[in-house]
Amino acid sequence: MAAAMAPTSLLVLVLLILCHGVELSAAANVTYDHRALVIDGRRRVLVSGSIHYPRSTPEMWPDLIEKSKSGGLDVIDTYVFWDIHEPVQGEVTVLLLSPNAVRFLLQLIAFPFVFRQYDFEGRKDLVRFVKAVAAGGLYVHLRIGPYVCAEWNYGGFPLWLHFIPGIEFRTDNEPYKKEMQRFTTKIVDMMKYEKLYASQGGPIILSQIENEYGNIDDAYGKAAKTYIDWAASMATSLNTGVPWVMCQQADAPDPIIDTCNGFYCDQYTPNSIHLLDVDDDDDVRHACRFLGFGDSVPYRPAEDLAFAVARFYQRGGTLQNYYMYHGGTNFGRTSGGPFITTSYDYDAPIDEYGLVRQPKWGHLRDLHIAIKLCEEAMVATDPESIDLGPNLIGDVYRAESGKCAAFLANIDNKTNATVIFNGKTYFLPAWSVSILPDCEHVVFNTAQINSQTTLPEMKYVNSDDQSSELAWKYVKEPVGISKSSAFVKAEILEQINTTADASDYLCLDITGNEPFLSDGSECTLHVESLGHVLHSFVNGQPTGSAIGSGGDSKVSLNLTITLVKGINKIDLLSVTVGLQNYGAFYEKQGAGIISPVLLIGKTASANLSLSEWTYQIGLQGEDSGLYDSGDSSVWHSQADLPKYVPLVWYTTEFEAPAGNDPVAIDFTGMGKGTAWVNGESIGRYWPSYLAPESGCEPCDYRGNYDAKKCRKNCGQPSQTLYHVPRSFIRPGQNKLVLFEEMGGDPTIISFTTRQIARLCGHVSENHPPPVRAWNSRNKSPVLHLECPRPDQVISSVPFASFGTPYGTCGSYSHGGCSSSRALAIVKQACVGATSCDVEVSIDLFGDPCAHVGKSLAVEVACS
Repeated sequence: MAAAMAPTSLLVLVLLILCHGVELSAAANVTYDHRALVIDGRRRVLVSGSIHYPRSTPEMWPDLIEKSKSGGLDVIDTYVFWDIHEPVQGEVTVLLLSPNAVRFLLQLIAFPFVFRQYDFEGRKDLVRFVKAVAAGGLYVHLRIGPYVCAEWNYGGFPLWLHFIPGIEFRTDNEPYKKEMQRFTTKIVDMMKYEKLYASQGGPIILSQIENEYGNIDDAYGKAAKTYIDWAASMATSLNTGVPWVMCQQADAPDPIIDTCNGFYCDQYTPNSIHLLDVDDDDDVRHACRFLGFGDSVPYRPAEDLAFAVARFYQRGGTLQNYYMYHGGTNFGRTSGGPFITTSYDYDAPIDEYGLVRQPKWGHLRDLHIAIKLCEEAMVATDPESIDLGPNLIGDVYRAESGKCAAFLANIDNKTNATVIFNGKTYFLPAWSVSILPDCEHVVFNTAQINSQTTLPEMKYVNSDDQSSELAWKYVKEPVGISKSSAFVKAEILEQINTTADASDYLCLDITGNEPFLSDGSECTLHVESLGHVLHSFVNGQPTGSAIGSGGDSKVSLNLTITLVKGINKIDLLSVTVGLQNYGAFYEKQGAGIISPVLLIGKTASANLSLSEWTYQIGLQGEDSGLYDSGDSSVWHSQADLPKYVPLVWYTTEFEAPAGNDPVAIDFTGMGKGTAWVNGESIGRYWPSYLAPESGCEPCDYRGNYDAKKCRKNCGQPSQTLYHVPRSFIRPGQNKLVLFEEMGGDPTIISFTTRQIARLCGHVSENHPPPVRAWNSRNKSPVLHLECPRPDQVISSVPFASFGTPYGTCGSYSHGGCSSSRALAIVKQACVGATSCDVEVSIDLFGDPCAHVGKSLAVEVACS
């Protein structure tokens, strides 16, 4: 044997050792044809939902995945967020991280490998998330991008990408393509190493390259097409063994699958290159829209969402994705937009805190069951459309085996209808789809909700639950320049290029003697900024603030100020609230103060733009780590606690709220700032920003949904409650730190836990029987109630009425027709049980009013 190995031989040995002992699961062959994804030779009808791993915590993942599976999902869809995985550009020389024996071997021979610095720890642990999905029995759609949009800061790109010489994002640009290919390859290689592609026995059945480029490609001209062709070729060359998709890309090159992205995709026609008659990965924007600071809260009724999804499958769809199925939280400074709130709840079936949102979750679960009952017929053939009348459409799937499934739609947004199909009469409410898995019996109608309703509430933690009253301490952030790293420039600098987004804050200071203003007379300070918030201080005192509206809109300050005789000091604090994440050339949109900065007096004016300005990136408190400081000596006592003044750091200690319910902080009383719990940033807060008074009219689910339809909380703060994951909280004492930018009173804030306050059901006797009981003999409608936790039972029945009850959950009332037996029957069936089923029929309750349509409404409490 030779005394030493050549490096190439060693590399082969290392790779062999790395692979030794890894057992492959049964590999799956994933392809597609004109009807559907084909997994191991079988066409599939699939339901997917988006859950973004960094918007929740690893401790939450298994429960979110289990609730997704229980809700009828087959696939979890997630973006990959480049910026959190590679926050710093550059290479380091390290030994290959490998099993101990390999590491020891490499150390012995000092054979280094060169790797980039990556971060896949904690919420960023992509491999752990994918494995958790696999353990939960679901597939994965890995949307690498690496542009993601997602209301994420800078669209998911690391800010250092901006500084590469000659770079231009998302076009036929060599510096950009080099970095995009490198990161995409990195993620693919990670997945391959962990055997996570379906071709290796793993859960990943789809990957995505690029995202929503078709919306903006016109702006890039001919380079757009060459870029998209390159991206497709690059992705497919990575040999994942599973198909690649492009969202919203009509000219996606073969074999890339194009997908639809919208509130409704039943009229979508896929790229003919793929010979696809249906969309293989529809991205129905399921819930509504994201929430921005200064906005009222959007929501989307379950009936309309179910209608959109059912129509997609009716018209030939075989895989659709809910964006989002669980939205989660924008921790830290991850939200983009700008002005996107910390909450990314999205009115999703699983809410920000990880609780199922009823009736939406249950209504969609029943829809998924109904669709799966049709799968054998759906994948066998294209649908045959039948004209049932004006705005009445039927689609029928018939397989050679004799299986038949039908979807009957009434797309009129006002008028109910009765149709004849296969010799039978069917009632179709306006704006609804009925599903008939056997072309005879209706098992589900999108407008008729059989699922229970839950009303969550935030239970405020009383001071009695704390070991003592919260004791606040504070540190004032200096106004103006306070850091030794400050520098001077005789010009106005663009903010993103200056800060590299290391902080939301850029401080500018000018000190000067203006003789023509030295008599102490009033003058006007004029400042414009690209945002997104601007504060001014004269001689250390706050003089005014201005707030933009996001995008590239300007923030303007025109302040009347009085300067003292002699030397005066003007400080400007420019603030970003998340960087732009969408649009053509969005990386070229700047931020911060722009020229000219003017002092306008009665007899003369001064353009300060070319004066010497001192710049400071970030805050002194950020540099000194106040958000995670264990040094109690830097904090001042509560005795002289400043309130409603800007630029103050606050801290207190609190005890973990009892129990396991999700925790939030109500920041009512605060202005704008950032909060940390035990050093973990829970994001930006801004409860002082109120939504407009108008726009919250009653919402009718019938008719096309859009971004302005269905709003609530008009005239109120966009967000007051901020999620604190239980994993952020330790037993015993915990530290809360706030940086208050605008001014507030921290003694008003409260800790809350999210609990289910009421559990209700309201089912009509003309509703279909439960789709979950398709094979049972009982064909009557059933009201099903189930406590949210397995350790709870139904303890009381505050309301039950069979007849003509009205109202909503928590405020039901008896109508003119009501069975006297209803309350006793429901109590007997439900009290003491974790769940109960009550048949909605006159056989059980009697007939309190003949020839009148009746329903059963019930409210219960669980404990």
